[in-house]
Amino acid sequence: MNEVRELAKIEEDKLPSLDSILLDDLHNRVLQNFYLELGLGPVLYLISPSFTVLNPTPNETINDFLSKKEELLEYIKELIVRNLAVYSVLLDVNSYFIEQNRYLLLARLREKDSGGRCYEIKFYTHSPREILTNYKDKIYIGRDFIDLFNFERKYFGVKELLNSLKEQNEALLDKAEEKLKNPGKYKSFFQEINEYLNEMKSESTLILQSLPPYLDFDKLKGEDLVDINSQYRTINHYLIELRDEVSEFENVMFVKESEFVRYVTKYKKDLANLISYFNIKINGFLTERIHTLAKKDW
Repeated sequence: MNEVRELAKIEEDKLPSLDSILLDDLHNRVLQNFYLELGLGPVLYLISPSFTVLNPTPNETINDFLSKKEELLEYIKELIVRNLAVYSVLLDVNSYFIEQNRYLLLARLREKDSGGRCYEIKFYTHSPREILTNYKDKIYIGRDFIDLFNFERKYFGVKELLNSLKEQNEALLDKAEEKLKNPGKYKSFFQEINEYLNEMKSESTLILQSLPPYLDFDKLKGEDLVDINSQYRTINHYLIELRDEVSEFENVMFVKESEFVRYVTKYKKDLANLISYFNIKINGFLTERIHTLAKKDW
């Protein structure tokens, strides 16, 4: 965990300027109540919206970083919220829990071996009054990615999100070896999930290769949009099949493996979030564009 050291190398004046965007009340309030978790060596530091370390006791390195990089951290928080508004539905589908927790959002950054450029982010919410006394009670919302130097995402960011599912499955297998008394007992479930995942990954890769990475709606005809929408829907169907298999596994774990089931539940949560993203921000968005096209464009 070297997020602090990687971010310390970033020069703020070389970051792209953020275009003007109108955020709704949910995203605006989250931006005002945004906590960060950044790693420095083996330690994760919980940082308040005003950039003070809440836990654990800070050392000189983290204090120096916060005093010099407040402008950078403000930029990162705004960039994350903009990404959540445009390329995610995490806040929308979890708005009830976020509102109940006074719009507190906790973002844990993990650098993606990119020289400090790209990060995977896990999001949580928690009661502000109990975030220190009952930190383990935080609610997992989901995960997303940011590139500090490029806001636009090829293929709506689908490729990165699918790669993440593959990585998470590998992490789930590691947890199974650690937490389950007899992992081999559930071999058939792990095999089924892996088969669904591999099929989804291979078929989705072929589909994405056939699609334009960015959509220029001024140049696309109605029939093109219909086909693109259909192709993305096919990827979503693979996700639904995988989600159903994971749900079946989760039901078994609830009864027999209470210490392990939370990892399966988190994986299912990520799948559900991605399915919602397709339904709302990809297929929903493309369908709306199709409906607004004039007949002369066909």
